[in-house]
Amino acid sequence: MPTFEYRGRDSRGGEVKGQIDAANAGAAADLLSQRQVIPLQVKAKAGAAEGSSFDINDLLPSKVSLDDLSLFTRQMFSLSKAGVPILRAINGLAQSSTSKALKAALSDVAQELEGGRTISTAMSQHPKIFSKLFVAIVHVGENTGRLEDAFKQLSGYLELEIETRKRIKTALRYPSFVVIAIVIALVIMNIMVIPAFADMFKQFGAQLPLPTRILIGMSNFFVEYWWALLLGAVTLVSGTIYAINTPKGRWRWDRFKLRMPIVGDIINRSTLARYARSFSLMLQSGVPLTHALNLVADAVDNEFMGQKIRDMRQGIERGESLLRTANSSELFTPLVMQMIAVGEETGRIDELLLDAAEYYEREVDYDLKTLTARIEPILIGVVAGMVLLLALGIYLPMWDMMSAMKGG
Repeated sequence: MPTFEYRGRDSRGGEVKGQIDAANAGAAADLLSQRQVIPLQVKAKAGAAEGSSFDINDLLPSKVSLDDLSLFTRQMFSLSKAGVPILRAINGLAQSSTSKALKAALSDVAQELEGGRTISTAMSQHPKIFSKLFVAIVHVGENTGRLEDAFKQLSGYLELEIETRKRIKTALRYPSFVVIAIVIALVIMNIMVIPAFADMFKQFGAQLPLPTRILIGMSNFFVEYWWALLLGAVTLVSGTIYAINTPKGRWRWDRFKLRMPIVGDIINRSTLARYARSFSLMLQSGVPLTHALNLVADAVDNEFMGQKIRDMRQGIERGESLLRTANSSELFTPLVMQMIAVGEETGRIDELLLDAAEYYEREVDYDLKTLTARIEPILIGVVAGMVLLLALGIYLPMWDMMSAMKGG
């Protein structure tokens, strides 16, 4: 019988590796599921026949939008509550889904269900579609016989995430349009407006004031070295993207986002709200505390904060309380720390974490409503500076020429 090497997560969320004997890769994954191990990768040991391994990261390269995933969870909740068998529900949703990626993933999940696998195990093979948090909640739901409640919780979580992202986009729409307009205006000025005035001033041969010389110098540089500016912009963007895709670069970028002026506090509170709500959701579903922290660290989508949360998990594994580890992380405000303290004392940590999430979300909602008002003075200042420089650069020499003509 072939031997397979595997990598997965145990019931506490810890990473496990080893070898297992099975007829094929699918059978090996089933055996691991029976041992309460969620398989992440199963591959044939060196020397095995080609095609006898699989990697979940290669099964489905496309991602699914939150809207499609939210619709799927709502439909699964309704069908599960109505008593429709899971296999029939998955097959039906696979046929009706408008997302090609989700359709392919659900079709594969249906095939795995027909082969005897559980729905959480089948979903875990598509991590780009179903996150670890998603799979863990489904896993708890099917083990407790409350699968419809699991999909209901996921539906509410995804809908709130969608609403938050929409509010952020709405708040940033006006500043984005203003910035784009400024860039377009700069390009037009440097290519068309300033060169025309520069030619006119050159014909008069007058001594040009400093603002005019600055404008003409900027325009000449832009016209003659536009390729260098374009190359520099492309290099900067490419280098930034490359750096962000490295573990260390991603950690630094996520830390920088939390410390950015004006928007940093909004990102910080939004991430903390996602943490508190995700953590509460996991605890309500019955996921063990350390496993829940491990999953929430990935759910916050911020490597800097995720590392802080993983440090909290390690502290709890050493026997420290949640309050002590949360205080050491320096992530939370005193108000939220009080909520965590009361939650530990009363055994209602999930309820109070939900209250903390709602508190952060209210703050984020207020900040987003006032974001445009806070950014407007900066944008007005930039536009005013451009207009002032342009006015001085163009009209000062014209005034000088008019004065010289009157004096003559």
